[in-house]
Formats: sequence, structure tokens, C-alpha cells
Amino acid sequence: MKRNVSLEEISDGKLYTANDMVKADCHGCVGCHTCCTGMGDSIYLDPYDAFNLTVNLNVPFMALLEKYVALGMADGVILPHLMMTGPDEDCNFLDSEGRCSIHSFRPGICRLFPLGRVYEKGDFKYFLQTGECVYKNPTKVKVSKWIDLKDPKENHDFIIKWHDFLESVRENIKSETDPENIKAINMKVLTSFFMTPYEEERDFYTQFNERLKSF
Repeated sequence: MKRNVSLEEISDGKLYTANDMVKADCHGCVGCHTCCTGMGDSIYLDPYDAFNLTVNLNVPFMALLEKYVALGMADGVILPHLMMTGPDEDCNFLDSEGRCSIHSFRPGICRLFPLGRVYEKGDFKYFLQTGECVYKNPTKVKVSKWIDLKDPKENHDFIIKWHDFLESVRENIKSETDPENIKAINMKVLTSFFMTPYEEERDFYTQFNERLKSF
């Protein structure tokens, strides 16, 4: 989701690559789950997140919509996001002790925090969101280690493709005046990349590229 603020307002003013060191390590959060509450509809999922959730929880995407995921508008495109409930707006994936029950396959935005991404010239870099994490003494950690993905290069390429695809969808929607056509575009995105099951035994990125090519 885009934020209408400058990097100077929300970061330390630096941009990082996956190989850089950044002060983001909160050492297991020591029982804190502040960043898992009160997030509204801001934790949007991409197709890789949806794939990981459905495979690891062994449920279809439509079942996630019953308890854990809702649909919302993200800069003009309808996308799934994690659901927050209760008086404190807790993420529904928090267990009774306030710990993440899906930590090993948590969504990309959760993996990044307190980092964010800034896109430029067909690529992206990371920035550190200052003032977002309540942990007082974070230590330096390599960005790639903090994000902790087993397939970093493939995921990096996927993130760029998904970002560029959504930008093109947004442009198409902006040019539409018929609400039914806008609805049809959104439904096609949801059906093509989220609601249609992925094959667990096949590489996700291969399947995503096939769907992107045929969209």
C-alpha cells in the first residue's frame, strides 16, 4: 500500500539492499505483539502469501475468508488483507499467548516490519521505518537474514512483477468509467491470483508467471 509521506518523515533517510546491515533486530520481540494489533486493513497479501497460507494451513483460500482474511481496497484495487478483530483489533493468527501462530510462513509485510520498500527504476530498495517498532534497543542485522526467505532471488523478481502488474491494473481501472467493468477487472485479479488454487507440488513462481502471462 502506498503511503503519502516522504521517506524523511518515516525513516532514517537511508535506503538498504538485501546485503546491507540495518537496525531492525528486536530479538524475538520478547513477548511483544504491538505490531500485530490495530493495523486495520493495512496488511495486504500478495499471491505468494496466499500460497503459503493455503499450503501450510491445508485450507483453500475461500476458507481463509471465513475467519482470517478480508477483502479491501488497496490504492484502487481490491485485494485480500489480514483480518483484525476484538477490542484491541488483534490479528486473528495470534495465539492465546499473543504469539504469531504462522510465524514460519507469515506474510511478506510481516516479515519486513519494521522495514518497508520503495520502488524505483524497475527495482526496489528497503527503508527502516523509525518510530514504528516499540522495541527500544534493536541491533543490526543483515536485511536478507531479517526477512528470512529460502528463495530470495525468485521472491525479489516476483515482488517486482507483482508491483508492476498492480500498477498497470490501477491504470486500467482509472481509465474505466463503467462500474461493472471495474468490478470485472477486480474479480479477474482475485480469481486469477488468489481464489484459483495453486498446485502444492509445483513451484509457486512458475505458476505465478503462467497466470501473469495469461492474464
